[in-house]
Amino acid sequence: MVSIIFGLASALSWGAGDFTGGMAARKVGAFRSVFYAEVIGIVFLFIVVGVTGESMLGSRSAVFALVAGALGTIGLMLLYHAMAIGVMSIAAPVSALLAATLPVIVGMFTQGLPDFLTILGFGFALFAVWMISQGEGGVKDILSHLSDLKLPLIAGIGFGLYFVLMHEATKAGGAFWPMILSRSGGIVLITAYLLITRSSIKIDTSALPIITVNGLLDIGGNFFFILASQSGRLDVASVLSSLFPGATVVLAWVFLKERLNRNQWIGIAAALIAIVLMTI
Repeated sequence: MVSIIFGLASALSWGAGDFTGGMAARKVGAFRSVFYAEVIGIVFLFIVVGVTGESMLGSRSAVFALVAGALGTIGLMLLYHAMAIGVMSIAAPVSALLAATLPVIVGMFTQGLPDFLTILGFGFALFAVWMISQGEGGVKDILSHLSDLKLPLIAGIGFGLYFVLMHEATKAGGAFWPMILSRSGGIVLITAYLLITRSSIKIDTSALPIITVNGLLDIGGNFFFILASQSGRLDVASVLSSLFPGATVVLAWVFLKERLNRNQWIGIAAALIAIVLMTI
């Protein structure tokens, strides 16, 4: 039950993070907003480590955390690129679904099959992720733009591997050092991208508050995911954390008055059913 609470807290935090991240990206661009959110986040984490005195990771866990951060960042950059050059309604659901599915497969091999109701809950949750992330076109959009699936698929694999590797990195305990190292891997990649593309890192300082909130919410999502995977099964933690698009669209509905389409309402209902099934 504790793992489920942490998993849902992760989804809420990541969903709110995506909401604020989208607002920040509109102000300063996607890559710059991610870069500054990562930097602000890692500074905050160093302060937390200084206060808590959490022990440094062993070399094996440190490598897992660094690689997890790098793969997660690659996934994020590819997803943004796919959204820019392709169809956004395709990129989001495909990457989100694969990100949730990969840890389920790994968890079944490493931790065995969960009970029937949990498996049924997985099905509803994966369906929810798919529906919530879609636009009005639904499956027709996917089938008519199959050529646009390559980048979202790779992005989804990156996100899924992030879940798996961060679980491995935190098996021995700890949460803040793994997040510092994973963010370090991400910052190195984003910095390299900005240098190679000769992109300016200058931003309007008025965007810093929303970027800061975005960075802290992302840390919250990671923190609760780590606690969820430490206190329960990897697959349950990953699937529940992957419900974050639901929080994003609800926040957009409440604060930005964006209309939810039928697919998204169906997805939200499926997510609630999934939560009940995994809680029983």
